[in-house]
Amino acid sequence: MEVSLGERFDMPAVLVLGAGEIRELVSMGEALGVVEKAFRLGAEGKAVMPSKLYLELPDYHGDFRAMPCYVDGIAGLKWVCAYPDNKRRNLPSVIATIILSDPKTGCPLAIMDGTYITEIRTGAAGAIAAKYLARRNSSVVGIIGAGVQARTQLMAISQVLTEVGVVKVFDQNKDASLKYVRDMEAKLNINVCAVETVREATEADVVVTATPSTTPVVSRQYIKAGTHINAIGADARGKQELEGELLKSAKVVVDDFEQACHSGEINVPLSRGTLKVDEVYGTLGEVVANAKRGRENDQEITVFDSTGVAIQDIACARFVYEKAKGRKGSVSR
Repeated sequence: MEVSLGERFDMPAVLVLGAGEIRELVSMGEALGVVEKAFRLGAEGKAVMPSKLYLELPDYHGDFRAMPCYVDGIAGLKWVCAYPDNKRRNLPSVIATIILSDPKTGCPLAIMDGTYITEIRTGAAGAIAAKYLARRNSSVVGIIGAGVQARTQLMAISQVLTEVGVVKVFDQNKDASLKYVRDMEAKLNINVCAVETVREATEADVVVTATPSTTPVVSRQYIKAGTHINAIGADARGKQELEGELLKSAKVVVDDFEQACHSGEINVPLSRGTLKVDEVYGTLGEVVANAKRGRENDQEITVFDSTGVAIQDIACARFVYEKAKGRKGSVSR
């Protein structure tokens, strides 16, 4: 007796892309435009994006995060992990894979490395925040932490703030600071110098914090009027880089309210009651979409709380997919 297992279908070919191909397919300049559009679409209600789902694995000193989204005509999921100890294994501490699907049929369209997309889209988001929230004549950037995000933040910011001429970097690991200086001076032709303290790094027009800290590294007293801060490091519950008093004195813009409340820079002050939700100004998408104003004067302290949202990833992955799908040898069944 023959048993039918159901009708057979010819599924569309799936594009498979590795990290090397992706680096060739999207530049930082292109990512800036894609990410800015994605934030605008999100604010206009043209995207569907649940908050990150965390799978915590304390026995392995890491966690996984599932980030689904629909934006700009495509559906997708980023499956990303954070393993701080990977540095000792000569592996990235953040590793990601992205799946894209056709929202009309549910058919898979692409599977691609998401690690570089994660790096570049986070840098792009920080630059978009600086575009709307930093002073136009900002010329000095202070970087705290000298890892991957410290690099992509500067790469992106230097494209939107064209008067940047001096960069000061601080890292607890002096060798990491010195390597950052060598790498970024060669890449961007900007004067980059290593400094000895966090306070020296914060004597800047734009400050980027890109550390995994769970205790504040930047105090209110360090920050002068008119400074813009990109707070990049806090992406899980309990992480905090900025003193609560600094947040209370600033115009705080988040990438996503729900995510920021449970895993962003504002999560600890909110849990302790030192900051209230209604003291958060709004989202970056609202600013990009002109629903709320960005910087309103040269004295404001502004903060962008970046948790990393799926619309950034899936919009960039869509851009890569559209450029790559005609290439020979990239398709598998």
